[in-house]
Amino acid sequence: MRRLNLLEETRFEKIPVSVFDNEQEATIKVAHRIAQVIREKQEKGETAVLGLATGASPIKVYQELVRLHKEEGLSFKNVVTFNLDEYYPMQPTAEQSYVHFMNEKLFNHVDIPRENINIPDGTLALEDIADFCKKYEQKINDFGGIDIQILGIGRTGHIGFNEPGAAMNSGTRLVTLDDLTRKDASRDFGGKENVPKKAITMGVGSIFKAKEIILMAWNKKKAPIIKKAVEGEISSDIPATFLQASNNVEFIIDKDAATDLTRFDKPWLTHDIEWDEVITKKAVVWLSLTLKKPILKLSDEDYNTHGMARLIAEKGPAYNMNIKIFNDLQHTITGWPGGKPNEDDSQRPERSTPAKKNVLLFSPHPDDDVISMGGTFIRLADQGHNVHVAYQTSGNSAVWDDDVVRYLEFAEDFAKLVGFDDKKVQELYRENVEIFKNKKPNQTDNEFVRNIKHIIRKGEAIAGARFVGLPEENIHFQSLPFYERRKFDKDFPYEEDVQLTMELLRKVKPHQVFAAGDFEDPHGTHKTCFDILYEALKRLKETDEWTKDCWLWLYRGAWHEYPIHEIEMAVPLSPQEVYKKRLAIFKHQSQKDLPVYPGDDAREFWVRAEDRNSETANLYNQLGLAEYEAIEAFARWEF
Repeated sequence: MRRLNLLEETRFEKIPVSVFDNEQEATIKVAHRIAQVIREKQEKGETAVLGLATGASPIKVYQELVRLHKEEGLSFKNVVTFNLDEYYPMQPTAEQSYVHFMNEKLFNHVDIPRENINIPDGTLALEDIADFCKKYEQKINDFGGIDIQILGIGRTGHIGFNEPGAAMNSGTRLVTLDDLTRKDASRDFGGKENVPKKAITMGVGSIFKAKEIILMAWNKKKAPIIKKAVEGEISSDIPATFLQASNNVEFIIDKDAATDLTRFDKPWLTHDIEWDEVITKKAVVWLSLTLKKPILKLSDEDYNTHGMARLIAEKGPAYNMNIKIFNDLQHTITGWPGGKPNEDDSQRPERSTPAKKNVLLFSPHPDDDVISMGGTFIRLADQGHNVHVAYQTSGNSAVWDDDVVRYLEFAEDFAKLVGFDDKKVQELYRENVEIFKNKKPNQTDNEFVRNIKHIIRKGEAIAGARFVGLPEENIHFQSLPFYERRKFDKDFPYEEDVQLTMELLRKVKPHQVFAAGDFEDPHGTHKTCFDILYEALKRLKETDEWTKDCWLWLYRGAWHEYPIHEIEMAVPLSPQEVYKKRLAIFKHQSQKDLPVYPGDDAREFWVRAEDRNSETANLYNQLGLAEYEAIEAFARWEF
């Protein structure tokens, strides 16, 4: 019976997909499967041929293989490896090279013979590449083909560097990288302009020859492309869909990467489900937006013909269901994000007491506060709450070198203006201009430059918070140590960060805490800042009485908003408030026009923020609720 249910759940999926609770569990599964292949070959006196990938996806697989080697005696002496790809041109000693990556993550830590390692050569002359690729394919064939090939997947749907447009029977060759692929690599190279435009890659046809193929994907950033690869039509526009034609492939992903698959995103379309409040709200909102009908106009027939017959049978009719969900959404809307004093709060998202709340807004970067919830920030201050803002990091990584030069020039002129000895300033100016001239892509700034960039962003943040209406004593710069430490060391404790956060929380004793809830990138600054805050609050909950009255609200950043069914507080903004929010964002001049790390979206931050807020308001209106200029949305985090 369970098998039948599984077939129902996965009926939209054209590739076998195994979903694990987290990346750690999944990578252990993959590593042990590789180890099994190696050991089976060892027992037969044969060579194990591995197809290896680079990028973030396989890192923990390699860590587990290293552990198996060091602690459980797994030998790699009978292993031959073929890597999928390499940038071109690329020196093997460069930090961004896949030769360097593989040595650092795996080869330097196991007993594989160096002559058994094969990686495309990024130093070849252009005219020699075709011959090299032919010999690379032949060498794989000479070893009897690849026993197990592991893959990641890019957001373009590429496997290896087989970008959109690749042919299913393509072999090893030189390719041109997609613009999005180069954007995704830009952080490693210190800017997209430094990312090579080409790469040498094994082809889709080469990958298909492997006896077993495992594609891995982790976190919500990969969820959209996983859905397309697994449930979409086979198309050269998304090369990963070619894997649907293989009988030897399995996708191994974590639950975050699986969130867009129909069985998780819209399970009512695949099988009978238990209709709890969350899934009911999500399904009704989906039905309304899909049919382009306000919620109150949905009919029994609409429910019955869209996989929701059981919902109506159990909790219907449609009229009653519509009224309930409409009211639930209506009750999320409030013009009083700190609670409306002396009013019944039973149908409001926030408490009415105390009338004046201590509010602490945590901003991972110095501009997340006004970009993400600037209208609510202003509203809280205007309504008389004791509002504090904490800038968790300096954000100095996102300041252009040109801005440092400009500020040093100002310092030089200012020194002359007030009669200071400006020789030291002149010396610093000349020294750092020379450093910038010779600076390599992705080179970490020296301490002096990092401090100047911190000062630039600190000044902008103070200007923004002052514009909102905060007194300077309510503006806190935490400069959490992790932000600087991880530029030099990826493995360090966060205890000092937690202690600093606990100290600030105890000082303010907030009734409301606002924090960034962007968790798509598990290693990103927003997620790290939230983890530190959560750990601090969790500890304080055990000892501090004031925490019993403390609520934690999450906001989203400049790129994505909460889906409607997850919103628990929606704060509408008037046209005047939208404009005032824009002016607050403008205070962050170093970020205004072209940020150092713009992501996929070329729009300025203020444009993204306004578009996102107006889109949320428009969705509420489409569902049949009041029409507002803009809405900022929040979800409450329950301890």
